[in-house]
Amino acid sequence: MAIDDLWFDPALCFIANEWVRPVEGGQLALNNPSDGKQICQIARGTSADIDLAVTQAQTALQGEWGRMSAVERGRILSRIGQRVLEMVDILARLESLDVGKPLSQARADVVALARYMEFYGGAADKVHGATLPYLDGYTVYTLREPHGVTGHIIPWNYPMQIIGRSVGAALAMGNAAVLKPAEEACLTALAFADIAREAGLPAGALNVVPGLGAEAGAALSAHPGVHHISFTGSAGVGKLIQTAAASHVAPVTLELGGKSPQLVFNDADLDAALPFLVNAGIQNAGQTCSASSRILVQRQSHDEVVERMAERYRSLQVGPALSDLDLGPLISARQRDIVNGFLEQGSELCTAAQGCIVDDAPSGGFYVPPTLFTQVNPDHILAQQEIFGPVQVVIPFDDDDEAIAIANGTDFGLVASIWSRDGGRQMRMARQLRAGQVFINNYGAGGGVELPFGGTGQSGHGREKGFEALYGFSTLKTVAARHD
Repeated sequence: MAIDDLWFDPALCFIANEWVRPVEGGQLALNNPSDGKQICQIARGTSADIDLAVTQAQTALQGEWGRMSAVERGRILSRIGQRVLEMVDILARLESLDVGKPLSQARADVVALARYMEFYGGAADKVHGATLPYLDGYTVYTLREPHGVTGHIIPWNYPMQIIGRSVGAALAMGNAAVLKPAEEACLTALAFADIAREAGLPAGALNVVPGLGAEAGAALSAHPGVHHISFTGSAGVGKLIQTAAASHVAPVTLELGGKSPQLVFNDADLDAALPFLVNAGIQNAGQTCSASSRILVQRQSHDEVVERMAERYRSLQVGPALSDLDLGPLISARQRDIVNGFLEQGSELCTAAQGCIVDDAPSGGFYVPPTLFTQVNPDHILAQQEIFGPVQVVIPFDDDDEAIAIANGTDFGLVASIWSRDGGRQMRMARQLRAGQVFINNYGAGGGVELPFGGTGQSGHGREKGFEALYGFSTLKTVAARHD
């Protein structure tokens, strides 16, 4: 779709089901990653807009939204999901334009957003408390209640999916949400808010304030009226948010990235493994927290795996998002420069293969060729730091113990995968790997709306997706009634 076809003004905030100008009237330029040109102006929300959004969220909790039954909340979320599916083509093109991801990948994100709404719509009335055996003459039970106002600071790489797993779960539990989307990509967040309004979400239950992280994001994190913060992004920013939330003792869910390994053993089914080995590293141009950027291969199979991965790499094409090639551009010139800096630090390594940027890619776009390095030392910076670009390294190992030592040898612990036919090894490795998710003979499990997701170490804490997210967006109350 063309930006002129938008049914909302992206230079406005969405507060209490109304489109309102930012209090201080500021705006930011939003650029197209595929050609570097400006798409439109968006609102530059500040602490004043965050304060207004939080106030309206509090009002919603005291009014219709706060009194609404879990059944009706679920029905609204389900209607939102249905409306998202009806708008799949519009939303996919909008996300592709905004984020730079190939159109088919953007379409998959729209479908995932709808699935989150369906899942949490169906789950809203199924989170139960318990009765607890206690002393004679007492009846004791627990209740799951919403935190109140929840703050959601989401990144630019998967706006729709992260709205689904974060905002969807919070609303299902009866919280009122204030969403601060990334300034680099906020169009589908604004579109989603308007879809939610049309589906019957009461005023104030969802508010969206675009703006800079250092302004709107910092204000949301530190606001004393916010009772829970959910953040997805870098470890450095996550630490700042956690510190700010600590000033008013608000719990925080942090998903901060990873350096996720896939372990390929000599007995692996390579035909089954190879598509996952490559695709898990290059999806969304490698700008994925759970990207598999390290491929650990048992030495006997190393050369074959490298050659087969290299063959796939040499066929990869990078181009404008709407061309729907294997990879689109990176989100910004800054991100492109960061990834190119990592590639320069890998110049002394063995480059197994690179993909190509198509000839007709606009010169102003933020393109980087996908690159595969081999025989990489586990301590090398490319094997230790999150690159957030289409770069993978292959590291050889000799036995199970060395594989675990290398896999656990970074500060991160988000996702890992084991490729082996040996059932005993599968179970041993799964227990020993330091990761929030471990996949055996697969990677990612098709998105896994139902599967709890989160990490350890510098990958953060707390869990999103599935019922665990509902527990995280609620607080447990114990009621002890004496009746003798």
